[in-house]
Amino acid sequence: MRDVFFIVGPTATGKSELGADLAHELNAEIVSADAFQIYGGLDLLTAKPDALTLAKAPHHLIGTTPPHEEMNADKYRRAATRAFDAINSRGKLAIVIGGSGLYIKALTHGLAPLPTSDPKLRARLNAMSLDELRSQLIELDPATARKIDVKNRRRLVRALEICLLTGKPASEVVAGPGDSSLPGSPIPATGVFVFRDREELYARINQRVEAMFEKGVIEEVRASGATSTTASQMIGLREVRELLEGRMSLLQCIAQIQQATRRYAKRQLTWFRRQTNFLPINLSILSHNEAVKGVLLRAQRSARESG
Repeated sequence: MRDVFFIVGPTATGKSELGADLAHELNAEIVSADAFQIYGGLDLLTAKPDALTLAKAPHHLIGTTPPHEEMNADKYRRAATRAFDAINSRGKLAIVIGGSGLYIKALTHGLAPLPTSDPKLRARLNAMSLDELRSQLIELDPATARKIDVKNRRRLVRALEICLLTGKPASEVVAGPGDSSLPGSPIPATGVFVFRDREELYARINQRVEAMFEKGVIEEVRASGATSTTASQMIGLREVRELLEGRMSLLQCIAQIQQATRRYAKRQLTWFRRQTNFLPINLSILSHNEAVKGVLLRAQRSARESG
């Protein structure tokens, strides 16, 4: 059994700093579960941990994938499990830190084999409007339609593709039977779900976006090359590119990225509250040191129970 501890929660909560200090105390190593920090480059845009944070403990799966490559939950799960095996072989605990719900679920629930893309079907779905895609998904898989980001064309198309290729709702196929015979069998979901009061979290998000521009995110995006379909979903990439093309003012760009990030955080909060049983910890009512001590006790207790 793999020795893994999770720290999950929405963006801008302070997971990276908390996890780095915890890993330092435990002589553990960190495995990122962030769908965009896994890409190389665009460090400011994806809010990668700073040098001081990275120096506190070894970090894995940050900046390891070229931006032009596609990424998905199965590729992530395979890379993460290889990292877990290597970390555990050194006699160390692996601490998963991130807010990408699907990547976390791929680890804690395993993954059912999914059908590969069919070019003809994909072309037909891509030709449909968002409204048509939404309507068909509601008809074929209302459970997925309730949870999915209905403005995300890529996810709508993939969900419908799974439904049409398997003849089953995507929610049923993706969930899988949840047993150890699945490729990438589930990892015990031991850990914490960290969050902050909404007003404080939104203020932190707004401040982080402003700091991102002060540090040079415009030049970072200007210097970036081609990005894959999945990498292009990074919050802020489209907005900064529109700014560079003169189709948006600086103030509009900042405001739109702040709004998109707040909405993303809201979706993350909802997902983790509904989909996981991690111990919730409100960082708004704790100092950083208190939070580290609390999570440390939780991790040590989990280690004793698993041992």
